[in-house]
Amino acid sequence: MNDTAPDDDDELVQGFVDGDDRALAAVYARWSPLVYTLALRSLGDVGEAEDVTQGVFVSAWRSRAKFDSTRSRLPAWLVGITRNKIADAHTVRTRARALAQQLEATVGPELSEDPGDVADRLLVADELARLDPVARQVMHLAFFDDLTHVQIAERLALPLGTVKSHIRRSLEKLKVRLEVNIDAY
Repeated sequence: MNDTAPDDDDELVQGFVDGDDRALAAVYARWSPLVYTLALRSLGDVGEAEDVTQGVFVSAWRSRAKFDSTRSRLPAWLVGITRNKIADAHTVRTRARALAQQLEATVGPELSEDPGDVADRLLVADELARLDPVARQVMHLAFFDDLTHVQIAERLALPLGTVKSHIRRSLEKLKVRLEVNIDAY
């Protein structure tokens, strides 16, 4: 039995479409268990199911103006988004496996113990290669050589503030690029 009247659903959906934060919270509270269950059953991984659930509601919120209640009900629309996000997650898995196999064929199995870690390292290395040379060098020293900001500044003869700025901007670029890469998969 439904605990809300159809009029309540209509108001909730309209609030969601209009951008009401409370409506978003209510929509999330009501339908996130469904989205999470679908994702968990398909992916078999709690972390991935949580990521898919978050991605579904972020996508729904961003594209809420496109929702047409005459074409479908909100839960059905959310399930459609969920199916797409689950498919994307499976694609990411497949690509990560392919990258790990590629790496293993290149460097041998002894260097690629955890395929997930290897795939992540390859993805991050690819994104680091896209940074400008100074930023790339700063990031390399910070994360691969484990140097402090002060040590990097001394080694590269750069002001400390410049090193910190390079790291901050590079991390932001990497975050945006990696989010785009994951969403694209």
